[in-house]
Amino acid sequence: MPERPSIPIHPVASDDEWHIAGIMVFAHPANLERVRHAIDAMTGAEIHAVSDAGKLVVTVEAPTSQAIVAQLTCLHQLEGVISATLVYQHNEDAAAMYEELSDASHAP
Repeated sequence: MPERPSIPIHPVASDDEWHIAGIMVFAHPANLERVRHAIDAMTGAEIHAVSDAGKLVVTVEAPTSQAIVAQLTCLHQLEGVISATLVYQHNEDAAAMYEELSDASHAP
């Protein structure tokens, strides 16, 4: 059997990509305010919606997928959090984050 060629995998420099993830956090309703304050204090995290039942829609942004995983782990470990579930993850070239997009829906 012929030897398989190796495929080198090199890590991407952190300034070459930007990662965005959507996370559903479920907290004990009694601890909801404490969890909200902890998430608000996290760099790159933003709360978009909250329910009285303890559900929070959160996005996190980071330069690497490893940083997204670290943020997800941090959310899991917050006191009062029952679960934190990754719903969506996307990455772009960092340069694309600064490109101006035209809005075709408002074209004359």
